[in-house]
Amino acid sequence: MFKVEELLKATQGKLISGDTETIVKGISIDSREIKKGMAFIAIKGDNFDGHDFIRKSAERGAGCIITERDAGRLGNLAVIKVKNTILALGDIARFNRNRYNIPVIAVTGSNGKTTTKDMIAGVLSRDFKVLKNEGTKNNHIGLPLTLLKLDGSYGAAVLEIGTNHFKEVDYLSKIACANIGVIINIGPSHLEHFKDLRGVFKEKFDLIKNLRAPAIAVLNADDLYLKKELMKSSKRPFMIGIGIKNKSDYRASDILGSSGRYSFRLNQRLKFALNVPGYYNIYNSLIAIAVARILGVKHSSITAALSDFKLPKGRLNFLKIKEALFIDDTYNSNPLSLKQALRLLEEIEAPGRKIAVIGDMLELGAGSKKLHIKAIEDAANICDYLIVTGRICKLSLKEARLPKNNVIPCGNSLEAQEILLKKINLQSGDTVLVKGSRMMKMEEVFNF
Repeated sequence: MFKVEELLKATQGKLISGDTETIVKGISIDSREIKKGMAFIAIKGDNFDGHDFIRKSAERGAGCIITERDAGRLGNLAVIKVKNTILALGDIARFNRNRYNIPVIAVTGSNGKTTTKDMIAGVLSRDFKVLKNEGTKNNHIGLPLTLLKLDGSYGAAVLEIGTNHFKEVDYLSKIACANIGVIINIGPSHLEHFKDLRGVFKEKFDLIKNLRAPAIAVLNADDLYLKKELMKSSKRPFMIGIGIKNKSDYRASDILGSSGRYSFRLNQRLKFALNVPGYYNIYNSLIAIAVARILGVKHSSITAALSDFKLPKGRLNFLKIKEALFIDDTYNSNPLSLKQALRLLEEIEAPGRKIAVIGDMLELGAGSKKLHIKAIEDAANICDYLIVTGRICKLSLKEARLPKNNVIPCGNSLEAQEILLKKINLQSGDTVLVKGSRMMKMEEVFNF
């Protein structure tokens, strides 16, 4: 709950009408969710303009309207006018976060943000009630809306921070006011805007710059760009890594794998077994272990939580369809995440053929074609059959040096499904990896 006076203070807005002592019982940007006494923030989105629904919100019993335009006559209803309602949403979220003295953990990186965020939250939930972003609501709308749910019942918050333009991490991290900052990796994602890995690093590292006391950083020491920063950092962060000789604070060794699932020893002592596939999830679990130990969670609780953890939808989910094993990694794709998924396909024990269905990786900028050529060549070496779909993949295929004639181009994911069934003749025991950028709708391959 907020007083209108507090909303004015948070947003630096102007009270057009109403009483500063009015109590606001929650905040929404969706007029359909407005209940009596709530505040409605009129935000202009891609498809709708919230200013068109101000009167509807008032009729539903809103106690306050926050707008950047003239709201018209609304009686004695509290109306706050601001310069920008999207920024006002972030301002109120920051105000709400600062009401509570709890640890806030913020997670960013080029790949694995949602999985790592969910792993950390899952481990901490053994000891705390944990607030986290639902799914991938990690942008300038989703993160503030998550923080607006924070109240005195929560003992910790784990927030995923996404970006595809410069200064987004800076903006979101100043709203989150995190005490612990995690960077998983630096990879070639959104290069259309960041240009190169140096740009990606610069953007992600804004999270660490904006940490609040005690300002603890948890970084992947095996990542090339993060390792460079570790060497010149004046304040030593907590480090995670893999290998007996690794000097990280939290390191995995004695790694054993079976069908893409791994167990390992932490610092050559405690054993952890993961219930999820993918070698890179060793790194994600090390981060979850590090954060949990920093906050005092017992090893036994961490072990139990990691052994129970399940991956989010669309991330290396195993599906049995027509007696074949499908690996659903369709949420999104970039060169780093595709490389990791192909490693799983290569390592998994399959009685039949190994097949990959790969869609375009978007927002990679000037180097997009070169990155696609490399991905196609790597996938073709691993697979018995490779199906590529999308304009960039088809153009790149013409210049790829392929070891064998096992690559089939097509126009979209539905055509890829038809090729699986009719040309390749999908059989029992086959293993099929499906992956591509969100816009490619690769999940349609599963609509049998």
